[in-house]
Amino acid sequence: MRVVTDPKFRVGLVQMSCSTNPEENLEKAVTRIREAAHKGAQIVCLQELFRSQYFCREEDARIFDLAESIPGPSTERLTATARDAGVVVIASLFERRAAGLYHNTAAVIDADGALLGIYRKMHIPDDPLYFEKYYFTPGDLGFRTFDTKFGRIATLVCWDQWYPEAARLAAMGGANILFYPTAIGWHPSEKAEFGAAQHDAWRTIQRSHAIANGIYVAAVNRVGFEGPPDHGLEFWGASFVSDPFGRILAEATHDEEEILIVECDPRQMDETRRNWPFLRDRRIDAYGPIVNRMLV
Repeated sequence: MRVVTDPKFRVGLVQMSCSTNPEENLEKAVTRIREAAHKGAQIVCLQELFRSQYFCREEDARIFDLAESIPGPSTERLTATARDAGVVVIASLFERRAAGLYHNTAAVIDADGALLGIYRKMHIPDDPLYFEKYYFTPGDLGFRTFDTKFGRIATLVCWDQWYPEAARLAAMGGANILFYPTAIGWHPSEKAEFGAAQHDAWRTIQRSHAIANGIYVAAVNRVGFEGPPDHGLEFWGASFVSDPFGRILAEATHDEEEILIVECDPRQMDETRRNWPFLRDRRIDAYGPIVNRMLV
């Protein structure tokens, strides 16, 4: 593990609603990136699949037409924006890798407009109104870190946020902060009974990644209702940034478009890890069985 000596950096989380028009959503995202940069952000993260509404609520082969190559039209627009604004951009896209092969992919663009690389979502859900296995092949690039102008970062995507193994590997790669572009919301029929607990679990699991790894964590979610009134999703927003001990530094509302700007100090990672040395005390000689599906 490298010694953290990077200077402070400011992140911007763009929480927004999405229309049915991909170009309109892309232009809104570009505008929000510029606004975040104007407010002092140096690393700007967009929500999961920001170019469209969350299409995985249904299985429809026509939706594959939304996919695009990387590099491609959206990354071309975003690399120009990153370069002009002088910010790092993390953008979650529907990637068309080849005919019949698609991924849920986060592109990482440096502040000079260079496409540093991509991360392909590793964990793919298949639940009511989250039929992602129909669209996405699981990622094959592993859990990556990226050296940007403003420090080393890692990104995972949505369903990845429930897996401590993914967060651990990102931290082991030397990242100062872990970003989670997200699209998660309430089913109308469940919100009254389970809504508060679902949101609390989502928030808690990500704070636990910050604590267990002594790393900053940033989750950016969308807002708004998408789909039919009785069979859609109400995205709960609540984007937030947690410090390396799990304390919430800033948090957005459940129902409004917002841009969160948060300063992060990598030196706090050193302080936290010195006092809570979880990485020091890991028994790496004893974890071999973790690669099994079950032990019983």
